[in-house]
Amino acid sequence: MVALRLGDTVPNFTQASTDGEINFYDWAGDSWVVLFSHPADYTPVCTTELGTVAKLKPEFDKRNVKVIALSVDDVNSHQGWVGDIEETQGTKLNYPILADPDKKVSDLYDMIHPNANAKVTVRTVFIIDPSKKLRLSMTYPPSAGRNFEEILRVIDSLQLTDNYSVATPADWKDGDDVVVVPTIPTDEAKQKFPKGVTELKPYLRMTPQPNK
Repeated sequence: MVALRLGDTVPNFTQASTDGEINFYDWAGDSWVVLFSHPADYTPVCTTELGTVAKLKPEFDKRNVKVIALSVDDVNSHQGWVGDIEETQGTKLNYPILADPDKKVSDLYDMIHPNANAKVTVRTVFIIDPSKKLRLSMTYPPSAGRNFEEILRVIDSLQLTDNYSVATPADWKDGDDVVVVPTIPTDEAKQKFPKGVTELKPYLRMTPQPNK
């Protein structure tokens, strides 16, 4: 199994879920997708994560992002877990959880790391763009809950930098100044970014976020 790398086209699959059978490409359509995996149902950290994503779903919707979770257990197990999530996290689950008892998706997306645990998936986040290209992956240990505000922040960066010749600096948040990409000469940058270009170094030029 070759690991998925940034820029790769992610593989399609058809698998059962809490919302019925899903063909991934058809379900994704022209949206961005966040696919995030869990080692098993009824795990405590993951229970909090699924609730957090449900509460943040309007933020994902605003960005044309669909969210989908995965766990290696079957749909019947997932349905019971959904009840616990809704009870303990105070929110209704509003997106599907893929069932993967045959490990088909886990293998396709290289989510079984034998040195961690040969029987369950690691906790990976995949951000996939509308052309089905992998744009980001982050893998977390079982003990550390994921920061979904960071995942939204990265989506904001990806969507901005896809449309403008900029990059985003450390700790950037939507609305902050951005970096002019090094391939644009400063004279050209000043025409391209009429809000102004601040040259800190020839290779480090800042400009206000162009779509604000």
